[in-house]
Amino acid sequence: MIKKTNWTEREFEFNFPTGIFPCIIERLRGTPARLEDIINKLPIDLLTMRVNNSWSIQENVGHLFDLETLGESRLADFLSHSEVLTPADMQNRKTNEANHNSNSMQNLLRQFRRSRQGLVDKLERLDEGEVARFSLHPRLDKPMRIVDWTYFMAEHDDHHIARISELAKILQNRSELHITKR
Repeated sequence: MIKKTNWTEREFEFNFPTGIFPCIIERLRGTPARLEDIINKLPIDLLTMRVNNSWSIQENVGHLFDLETLGESRLADFLSHSEVLTPADMQNRKTNEANHNSNSMQNLLRQFRRSRQGLVDKLERLDEGEVARFSLHPRLDKPMRIVDWTYFMAEHDDHHIARISELAKILQNRSELHITKR
């Protein structure tokens, strides 16, 4: 299996046309459904299990929900012509302190879907001039347009969906091995 690159080690080139913006919006809109498709097939007891002290499946979903407020802030930054986008908390304090494993997965998915749909609704109202606005991404230290930022968000969603799929495979195999040993 190919080892997934760490998120903070990813590099991005934003050299595509604004015309792909509608496709990116569809990726963002589809994230909650893709999560539900994976998660609804899993036994509930696997959702809160941690592997090597990394986030559980449920904590990964909670993290995506936690970042929706950052998304709203960054959209506001772009629309107000801010020079620099709101920085992310690279220590992920919000997720680490939220205790997402004590919440229900259905509640997390519902909150995430509602929040993401609100962001998508706002993005769909933008015109081409707005989608092409630039601000500096603080961690990447490079200028980014709204179309670039939404691509970056969709890639981050996919990064966590890939992790959730990876965790599901690890936990299901472990569970099957455990059952076999009985």
